[in-house]
This record gives sequence, structure tokens and C-alpha cells, in this order.
Amino acid sequence: MYSATFIFDKKQFDEAFYQLDQAIVKIVKQTVGYIGEEAWENPETGRVSNVYYWETMEGLHELMQNPTHLKAKAAQSNWLNGYQVIISQVLRAYGDGAISHPTTAFNQS
Repeated sequence: MYSATFIFDKKQFDEAFYQLDQAIVKIVKQTVGYIGEEAWENPETGRVSNVYYWETMEGLHELMQNPTHLKAKAAQSNWLNGYQVIISQVLRAYGDGAISHPTTAFNQS
């Protein structure tokens, strides 16, 4: 399993941002091997972290090459005060089962 963590500091969002964001959400969910996602926001700093999960790298590559994603990436400075992307291979996921999470199917004890 692989994850892509998109961390960013917000600037000003406008209608163009929301339209691209919604289009990308739909695209991500249609990529090969998409498992799920989660998002976090630090209320003190406004920093946001979106984590997306795929069974293989194929879906992640599919997203990275999508024209809508490339358009958003090229225009990111209109809406963001900086970003960081972290691509990771998930080696193991585990828990007590009380929290529903995209990695649940891969939980190991």
C-alpha cells in the first residue's frame, strides 16, 4: 500500500480553487487501487494535511499525470502559502479495530 500526504498552508480560496478541488476529489476516487483518504487541520496554524491511500503506485501515478491535477499544481501559488508532498510505502498498519480507517483491510497485529 502507498500513501501520498499533501501538506499545505492556506492562503485565500476562491471559486476557481473550489472547482478544481472538487474535480480532483472525483479524479482521485476513480484512480486505480484507490483505498481512501483522511484530512487533518491544525486549528492554531491553519496548516492542512490530506493523506490518500492506494493499493499500488499505479493509481498515484495516474493522479500525478492527470491534466486537472497538473493545472491545479501549476496554479497552487494562487491559493497556498507553500506545500509539501510526501510519498510513502505503508509497511504495516495496526490498531484495536475501534477506528474506521482506509488502512483497516491491511491491519496486522
